[in-house]
Amino acid sequence: MFLENTVNHEEQFGWIEVICGSMFSGKTEELIRRLRRAQFARQKVEIFKPIIDTRYHEEMVVSHDENEIRSTPVPAAANIRLLADDCHVVGIDEAQFFDDEIVSVCNDLANRGIRVVVAGLDMDFKGNPFGPMPALMATAEYVTKVHAICTRTGNLANYSFRKSRSERLVLLGETDEYEPLSRAAYYKAMVKERIRDLDVRDEEILPSKKES
Repeated sequence: MFLENTVNHEEQFGWIEVICGSMFSGKTEELIRRLRRAQFARQKVEIFKPIIDTRYHEEMVVSHDENEIRSTPVPAAANIRLLADDCHVVGIDEAQFFDDEIVSVCNDLANRGIRVVVAGLDMDFKGNPFGPMPALMATAEYVTKVHAICTRTGNLANYSFRKSRSERLVLLGETDEYEPLSRAAYYKAMVKERIRDLDVRDEEILPSKKES
């Protein structure tokens, strides 16, 4: 269970909180909620996101529900370490898109007494652990896994199914590119994809009537 009021004033150390889940699960919404609470408490808060994430706004972190909070886009994790001086709380969105140094950056900030709140996809569209997220989850004091609702079964969804045929690992998109699926729905969708790929390959290999 996540507890926000865990400050021990005798120990000048921070901690890491990770919010993870599939697309449309409310990760950014929860990130913004926690950061807003810190701002209301008059704590100095800095928010960062990957510079490639320009889906809604170049500078704002925006949730699917259109809640937003100002952030600083950065090209690499190392920039966060340099820009997070004198902060009480650091928020990081879309952490899966950062390089592996994000893990040491978050730990360095926590060791300096900063509360670090990180949100990101735990799995890519193929169902594999995404980038530095597993290492962040392993070293974090608190991990919150949030779920979307499966568009096909109505059950809890923890997979991000890509509807397009693109094989690029990083493909920014919304409901036109992705849909959240439960384990059962995701498994069936992937089987259907494999069968379709096999049919396409068979058509390419089999000679046409004119050739035969």
